[in-house]
Amino acid sequence: MKTASAAILLLFATLAAAQEDAPQVYTRWESFGKEEGLPSDKVFCVAVDQDRIWAGTDRGLALYEGGTWKTYTAAEGLAYDVVVSLAVDPVTRDLWAGTMGGLSQFSAGQFRTFNQFNSGLPNDVVFGVAVENQNIWVATTTGEGRYRVREGRWDVYTPENAPQHEPWGYAVDYADGKVWAALWGGGVLEFDVATEKWQAYRDPDGEMEVDLFRDDGPISVVNPSVSFREGLLWVATYFGMSSYDGQRWRGYMDHDTGLASNFVNFIKAKGKVGWACTDKGLSAVDRDTNRWVTYAPATGPMDYTGPWEARVFREGELLQKIPLEKGLANNYIQGIDFQGDEVWVATSKGLSHGSLESPSLGAR
Repeated sequence: MKTASAAILLLFATLAAAQEDAPQVYTRWESFGKEEGLPSDKVFCVAVDQDRIWAGTDRGLALYEGGTWKTYTAAEGLAYDVVVSLAVDPVTRDLWAGTMGGLSQFSAGQFRTFNQFNSGLPNDVVFGVAVENQNIWVATTTGEGRYRVREGRWDVYTPENAPQHEPWGYAVDYADGKVWAALWGGGVLEFDVATEKWQAYRDPDGEMEVDLFRDDGPISVVNPSVSFREGLLWVATYFGMSSYDGQRWRGYMDHDTGLASNFVNFIKAKGKVGWACTDKGLSAVDRDTNRWVTYAPATGPMDYTGPWEARVFREGELLQKIPLEKGLANNYIQGIDFQGDEVWVATSKGLSHGSLESPSLGAR
């Protein structure tokens, strides 16, 4: 009995420390899949719009509102049923959905679709989308595009007019007057909105799969995702992840940090915390304190149906393993977004919701 009481006290002490030292430890998880109303268990992306949650799946776009799910497909006007990227305009609350067959705008309950035949969209495969003031940016397989909504015209950026030797765009992000683009084999591009000038960031090693000097730039030029908040740039690669504060690069790999895996599908910043969506779990790190929290199956990466745990690291040292009553839907993580102090996580087996409170009814 004394042993159990000591364990409970240790758990509460760990959670209390988490409140003061970001990232927080989420001990309450619930998940949604087809049984709960999603069109598919395969969720590629998620976007939070105040009290509404949007999820992009391989069988349509899903909206969670008022405790229920509603699905939109090509039959309702969506460009294509496979939705791989989402962005919400914070002013108009319009949703922009990047699909494998075009870009869709959902406004006032109606869809408007952009493709190569009816607009200046660079390519119909839209891996990334972001809102920049009154403009919409996309990352496609043949370059980046900027749709000037008020003017109704497109700017297209390719190796011909931007410092990129690969046109394949994977992701775009906007914050603090700059647009960031992540490219396959092309590194990261920065676009200054005020000057309309580009700058490129690439791994100086020149190696695609091997990082010779970890902190000299992005770990690799294969960059599936990028995020910029509070003066910090976060870069995802398939060989680790990197951060940049404007002066110094820092690289992270799974063998000596808390990173769940070097294969990082998606990255998103909240404050100075970078959240890495990997093929073996979800990890979060505070750039200032180098404190990590990783969510992963307790018995190994392939046992996602078994018990889960939150692992707390600092400076690469494992400090604590916290058992979770419920884990995420799957450890192959593809996207994340934030709803206040709560998180929504897209996985290959459903959408998961992490909170500091008890899970709501209606989810598994």
